[in-house]
Order: sequence, then C-alpha cells, then structure tokens
Amino acid sequence: MTDEILTLKEVAAYLKLAEKTAYKLAAEGKLPGFKVGGSWRFKKEDIESWIEQRKTGQKD
Repeated sequence: MTDEILTLKEVAAYLKLAEKTAYKLAAEGKLPGFKVGGSWRFKKEDIESWIEQRKTGQKD
C-alpha cells in the first residue's frame, strides 16, 4: 500500500489526460481527489482503484 499523493498535473500525466480534463473530472466528483489550500490532490491508491473499477465496468 502506498500513501503517495499526486498533484493535478501528475494525475493528468498518469492518466494521459489534459490537465483541464482531469480538473473537470475532479470538480464534478468523477475522479477521486481532495483539495488542499485550493489545489487538487489525489491519492495514487485511490486513482488506481478508480481505474480498476472502470476496467470491470463498475460504477462509483
């Protein structure tokens, strides 16, 4: 288990998305993240779980 925290820019690169798209998904609650001082942060473990859910066709 990892407690690695990613920035919006890092998550966008990890998912191969535009930063604007990653921001929109986070703001809509579709991408698991949280704000720290107005900036989005993401637990890598949560992002990996989110990917796995989509691969198996599960929803939130």
